[in-house]
Amino acid sequence: LSRLEAVTARSFEEEGEHLGSRKHRMSEEKDCGGGDALSNGIKKHRTSLPSPMFSRNDFSIWSILRKCIGMELSKITMPVIFNEPLSFLQRLTEYMEHTYLIHKASSLSDPVERMQCVAAFAVSAVASQWERTGKPFNPLLGETYELVRDDLGFRLISEQVSHHPPISAFHAEGLNNDFIFHGSIYPKLKFWGKSVEAEPKGTITLELLEHNEAYTWTNPTCCVHNIIVGKLWIEQYGNVEIINHKTGDKCVLNFKPCGLFGKELHKVEGYIQDKSKKKLCALYGKWTECLYSVDPATFDAYKKNDKKNTEEKKNSKQMSTPEELDEMPVPDSESVFIIPGSVLLWRIAPRPPNSAQMYNFTSFAMVLNEVDKDMESVIPKTDCRLRPDIRAMENGEIDQASEEKKRLEEKQRAARKNRSKSEEDWKTRWFHQGPNPYNGAQDWIYSGSYWDRNYFNLPDIY
Repeated sequence: LSRLEAVTARSFEEEGEHLGSRKHRMSEEKDCGGGDALSNGIKKHRTSLPSPMFSRNDFSIWSILRKCIGMELSKITMPVIFNEPLSFLQRLTEYMEHTYLIHKASSLSDPVERMQCVAAFAVSAVASQWERTGKPFNPLLGETYELVRDDLGFRLISEQVSHHPPISAFHAEGLNNDFIFHGSIYPKLKFWGKSVEAEPKGTITLELLEHNEAYTWTNPTCCVHNIIVGKLWIEQYGNVEIINHKTGDKCVLNFKPCGLFGKELHKVEGYIQDKSKKKLCALYGKWTECLYSVDPATFDAYKKNDKKNTEEKKNSKQMSTPEELDEMPVPDSESVFIIPGSVLLWRIAPRPPNSAQMYNFTSFAMVLNEVDKDMESVIPKTDCRLRPDIRAMENGEIDQASEEKKRLEEKQRAARKNRSKSEEDWKTRWFHQGPNPYNGAQDWIYSGSYWDRNYFNLPDIY
């Protein structure tokens, strides 16, 4: 790293002396900070983590998971080596990487064009998960995370509002008051022998304030394959239904499972339809690459022809007995075939050249845990950036990360035990439980006042 900068760690009562000496060491060795201000006033963000990731080759996940088939993984303690140095609250914030699509939707006068941008945003929100096989740290009850990005035009606050079941709530707003984006996610994880399936239960809501419109949807299911042996690979599958509650328009997107020979790997396709179910537009692409829109009749004709060609290929080949795929299937073509007349809605930004050594982070993810002295004097003591286990892992100190993770989990258990003795209920600080205002589903709603910076009586969770 070209620049070395200290991170001012907050003092912890139990380990004040230890952290004091460590802070001095970190100031000489590591760069956790957020970079310098450019001449135009926009903050320059870091482009690398302080240390590259550790190899997981010497660790067997099977020894932990073999007794857990069919169980929910949120109840299993995993070694820190299988984590990535981000909290799940920070991972959720990656929804915002392509915020420009929301700004674009807000600027459009045609409701179908707005729905196209919202659909592209919903697809782009899961794009960063490709090859991200590390597990984010489970947030502690009361943990928070904030992100202000003047360059992208938004600010976000999130809070871990429940521990059993684990629920994370978030609320983002445009700095120009053009949108509000909020939701609560309950990631249900299950182990199925060779794979781990993550079903992200919970409603996501986007409000375009200038149009008085609200859209709701849920994310597709994510599956990580080959967690016992072989190369890890990820697929997303399931239907995502985006509803415009003002017009009644719907966008139904099908994230396709890869299929036996990988032909459908990463593919997304679907339609925008009005309230009478008339198809207004077809969408297609890959969640790892891009999304296009095209006239529905043109799309249907292409699909019919493609299906015919596929059947002819099948008939001309001698098919072997199908077996469950272990290795990641290689699709027929790496890129999307562009149907004539299509319009590009979204294309993924390339990952930085050092991404493979940095947990396969995108450029956006690389900056989520950065902290500087000015920021640290402002954020509440519950912010993820101040978690010692995540910070130690980011700095390449795996043994210390493991010790800190164990200490924080024991501290959380002790606090829960004390509350049960005193019959005291946990009170969330920035969100409250209530029905989603648009579809009535159970949700967590932002209570306001976080940005007043009045952080009194916060829990001591670290």
